[in-house]
Amino acid sequence: MSNSSEAIAVPTEKRAAEDDYFTYVEGVGNIPRDIYKHVASNPTGDLPRYSVHIVIQHLLVILTFLVLAGTGLPLLFSDLFWAPYVISIFGGADIARIVHRIAAYTMMFACAYHIVTIIFGTIRQMISRKFDYKRTMIPRIKDLLDIIHDIRYFLGFSPYRPKMEKFMYKQKLHYFAIIWGNCILIIAGLALLYPDTMARAFPETLAKFLPQIAEKGASFPAFFQEFARLMHADEAVMALIVVAFWHWTNVHIVPGRFPLQWAFLTGKITREHQIEEHFIEYLNNLKEIPEEKEYMKMLLKEKGFEKTLKVSASELS
Repeated sequence: MSNSSEAIAVPTEKRAAEDDYFTYVEGVGNIPRDIYKHVASNPTGDLPRYSVHIVIQHLLVILTFLVLAGTGLPLLFSDLFWAPYVISIFGGADIARIVHRIAAYTMMFACAYHIVTIIFGTIRQMISRKFDYKRTMIPRIKDLLDIIHDIRYFLGFSPYRPKMEKFMYKQKLHYFAIIWGNCILIIAGLALLYPDTMARAFPETLAKFLPQIAEKGASFPAFFQEFARLMHADEAVMALIVVAFWHWTNVHIVPGRFPLQWAFLTGKITREHQIEEHFIEYLNNLKEIPEEKEYMKMLLKEKGFEKTLKVSASELS
């Protein structure tokens, strides 16, 4: 720890509003929380976010999801006026069913591909001693605190957003919602496609856990088939609503991201976006990417923060 008593002037109002307005990074300096307002950003992305594997998996999932919705929902709502027009795009109901099944298998492949990527990627990072669970989708207490902090910010009670990791609470909610939805759709879809196999997987003996089924004279496999039909249809409708009105809105339509956030194609995030919503991940990038460290040092000097920031050495240690 340095014994230097050199002072650095911090704006009093900012200090009073937020004790951690500045974050000190070794070899860079003091980074103000709102520095994202001054950085240069390429709309297609500046900093790494997703691997090529994640980009491919995301593309497979979104394309197959659109095909599944386009072929499945018109069959579900076949009595509505728009359904025949949509089905005709796929060449009729019979071909639409085939396309639906091909898309379903492709989505299942994408899910398996993702699981393999996560497992082997984690093993590789552990071997190289680079694994950090904070940079993963694993939920933490901090996510709950970040939600509370973010609500306070949007209500005007906090001057800055929380300092969040590579994956903030919104991404984790999206991610686990997709996992839940895919599990329901896959299990229910397989039950409808392979009823005999599912009847063996869920035998009559399971009816003892639901005695009301036996009382009505129905078999458990038959009950499960009807239940699967409801699950598959209802989850598909809910998934479409969630993706269209929650995920796409939060990712692409919100101010600052409209009309499109390109990370899903380029695997890169803009510098402005990362500093604003993933500040802790940006600090990691400063340590891991020499070019970014030099850029931030230059920016701090250019904006005059080197002359105006005055924090005692004891505060920085």
